[in-house]
Amino acid sequence: MKPKAIRTMASIGLAIVVATGVAATVARAEGFDPPQNADERRTLFRRGAQLWPVYCNTCHNARPSSEFSPAEWNMIMMHMRTQANLPAQDARAVLEYLKESK
Repeated sequence: MKPKAIRTMASIGLAIVVATGVAATVARAEGFDPPQNADERRTLFRRGAQLWPVYCNTCHNARPSSEFSPAEWNMIMMHMRTQANLPAQDARAVLEYLKESK
């Protein structure tokens, strides 16, 4: 592989790592902290399952949680929260549902 190609690939890899870290930091700042225990996770999941059709189903088909990594779901949800004008608590519940649905 040529040195320029290696540098380009390294730059892309670094950009992905930085973007993932930034997304995680912003997600925490936006109130998207992960659930603290199993009861909170179940409650958020159920609420997210109820809210997903209200906010998301009008434009999107259901996606398996494995389609994206948790960091990718965080970034997607931050973007869609602004697009759909989701309140923070609703967005957190939908995010938990998306991460955990099979």
